[in-house]
Amino acid sequence: MVLQTGDTLAEVTETVDYYTEGATIVAGNLFNRKRVVQVFSRGVRLLDGAYMTQELRIEGAPPQADDGSSALESISVAYASIVDPYVLLKMTDGSLQLVTGDSVNCNICVSAPKTFQNLGDPVTACSLYQDRGPSPWLRRTSMDAWLAPTFDLVDISDGSDSIQADVYCIICRRSGRLELYELPNLICVFSVNDLPHGYKFLYDCKGAPKIPLEGLKKEQVESQSQDSSKMDAGASLHVIEVCMEKWSDNFGRPFLLAVLSDGTCLFYHAYLYEGTDNNPIVEEGHDSGTGFLGTATSRLKNLRFVRLGLDQVSAKDDIATLKPVIVPFRNVGGLRGAFVTGARPIWLMNFRERLQVHPQLCDAAIIAFTPLHNVNCNHGLIYVTSQGLLKICQLPGLNYDNDWAAYKIPLKGTPHQIAYHAEVNLYAVIVSSTVQKTAAQIIESSDQGTAFITELENEDGQWMVNLEEFEVRIIESGKAGAMWETRMVLPMQMTEHALTLRIVNLKGPDQMQTLLAIGTAYVQGEDVPSRGRIILMSLGQDANDPSCWASEVFSKECKQGAVTAVASLQGHLLIAIGTKIFLHTWNGNDLEGTAFYDAPLYVMSLNIVKNFVLFGDIHKSIYFLCWKEEGAQLVLLAKDFGSLDCFATEFLIDGSTLSLLVSDSRRNIQIFSYSPKSVESWKGQKLLPRAEFHVGSHIPKFLRLPMLPTTTSTRTNRYSLLFGTLDGSIGCVAPLDELTFRRLQSLQKKLVDAVPHTAGLNPRSFRQFKACGQTHRPGPDNIVDCELLFHYEMLAYKEQLDLANQIGTTRTQILSNLNDLTISTGFL
Repeated sequence: MVLQTGDTLAEVTETVDYYTEGATIVAGNLFNRKRVVQVFSRGVRLLDGAYMTQELRIEGAPPQADDGSSALESISVAYASIVDPYVLLKMTDGSLQLVTGDSVNCNICVSAPKTFQNLGDPVTACSLYQDRGPSPWLRRTSMDAWLAPTFDLVDISDGSDSIQADVYCIICRRSGRLELYELPNLICVFSVNDLPHGYKFLYDCKGAPKIPLEGLKKEQVESQSQDSSKMDAGASLHVIEVCMEKWSDNFGRPFLLAVLSDGTCLFYHAYLYEGTDNNPIVEEGHDSGTGFLGTATSRLKNLRFVRLGLDQVSAKDDIATLKPVIVPFRNVGGLRGAFVTGARPIWLMNFRERLQVHPQLCDAAIIAFTPLHNVNCNHGLIYVTSQGLLKICQLPGLNYDNDWAAYKIPLKGTPHQIAYHAEVNLYAVIVSSTVQKTAAQIIESSDQGTAFITELENEDGQWMVNLEEFEVRIIESGKAGAMWETRMVLPMQMTEHALTLRIVNLKGPDQMQTLLAIGTAYVQGEDVPSRGRIILMSLGQDANDPSCWASEVFSKECKQGAVTAVASLQGHLLIAIGTKIFLHTWNGNDLEGTAFYDAPLYVMSLNIVKNFVLFGDIHKSIYFLCWKEEGAQLVLLAKDFGSLDCFATEFLIDGSTLSLLVSDSRRNIQIFSYSPKSVESWKGQKLLPRAEFHVGSHIPKFLRLPMLPTTTSTRTNRYSLLFGTLDGSIGCVAPLDELTFRRLQSLQKKLVDAVPHTAGLNPRSFRQFKACGQTHRPGPDNIVDCELLFHYEMLAYKEQLDLANQIGTTRTQILSNLNDLTISTGFL
């Protein structure tokens, strides 16, 4: 199908000379956009607009079958890469052919250089790279660049996409060898052995200093017997997709991107190595290739690549179904980077010589992608899914220079809590800001005694006092990248602080009602008894008054104390007021008291699952309650008898297993379980510790989210806890099955010694529970640190095999577990 992009999309398949009898492998421009080149399995077609000007039929050297007959029909074009004026063709037999264009006559010719033939080591991936810029960067690595006086400058002032710059051909062979050829001379200027092994640094093996072959061979013979069994498993590991790109024309350095046959993604960044030839550069574990030792140095002898640690990037789900393709782009929504197609496509966006990774959520696998720019889609994109759907899109106006794509909403205040009403697509946010009030205004609106008034007796009454003023804003979220609008502002009374808010479902006499519950406290000093207020609001636009988005349904002052937490429990409203927890029934107009429970000191949080209640006390740890409808009672099931300054609490659900999680003031998290049949639980009165972990930051809130399904796991009803910290970081706690946990725990113990750590700090010691001088009995070690585990993917292939062998498993199994963990927490 051929579509013409104008004011509308129009199909012109029957009126153009494009090849439509089969699949198109790639299409692009040649000769500074004067011609269009189309590559298909049996040839290359050159077109001027809609009309064909030349066609080349591709014929490879046919392999001989066992009976001596030719197998020409099996040879065709499998992949192509276009960089003006070249088109590189990879054939199905692993050989390469090069199509070269003549910019004067606007025609093309094809050749099959001997260098690119399949000589027992077929090509598995290839690509063309154009070294753009006023001073092409790769030229600097061809000599002692810091001693060279000048470089030839390339004029790119016209901004065209076909500037005359150096063009290179990148080839990856089945043996794992990467070769870089200069065009049109077809001279190998850079080569690397064992690229799929994922070494930290890559350098030209032809440029390595001469090392005695006898010593190297002796060392290889000694280790050959030990490594042969392990390396056989990786004999089939090879590169299936490679791309080299530089997005900053003036001062940028190229990136090398590769996808391996097992789905592993490798990302490297080039740099200029200004070392001396007296120092050997053979990296430990890096096979420099004995066949090239002692030969002449490479033209790009100072070129080096360093591997980038991009977290949780993998294409393992794609390999079984379709081959991932790396598509560079230079202006999609004003951004530069690359898009990786597949079942789990990802964006690689370039910011200040760094790559930011963002997953692309979609209904089906993306099999094709290209940028699009016309009057109806300004710097947008087109992609095709495996279901045959073609979609034209634009990137939303988010800030992608973060680990998460973010959109900032100016509040001009300090946000404290947020609640989302899904039915009406509204957010309720507690916001405070510092304002100045006169002392007289504060005294007039407060219940303070005469002592404070006497203090101002001889003044003019115009003292300005800084005061925190609270309000609840109702914000409507727009579409992705669109403006969020504040629909309504609910101001609190003077000296009234909004402490908590939550969307609650209350059972009325007729039906269930979804309301916004707000708990407040009056802060008027220690001489005034504490009190608060509970407010119930109905959210949604009023049909009679379009400017009204929230209406007050109920409001009542609580004389017992401040309202510190609210929650809904099976249609009832649970309210924490100071040291008491009250359960109320909603009759449609008023709240009626039903049950209560006395807390020790001060309730910090309330969490509900079915008829179970979890609350955290400010100094007395957590309590586990049960609501019994028959006797209208809140019954204590168990509690933690230790002292703990709770910050936040939440339930952790793993199938039918219910655990209780709490964060404390010492930056730890603890997981407890309710096991009434265990002897250690004192007949069920005591919560048993299951795990503990030192996060290193205060956690004020947990958010329970369902884990996404994976292809290797059939377990359902599993939830992970997303949390934010007061220092601005984000983390996640997720359950693991027993076998996976034991495997990753063993790997974690090995990685403590196998991986270099920041400043030499020991993660095992840092993650231990910090008691800060208080008595604490160490709990079970049942939490693994994924921040440490994901260092495994950055290790070289041999090191990965060694660690897997030490813990009695395989590299494939470990990577599969890490990949499943990444998929199940895909919201990160």
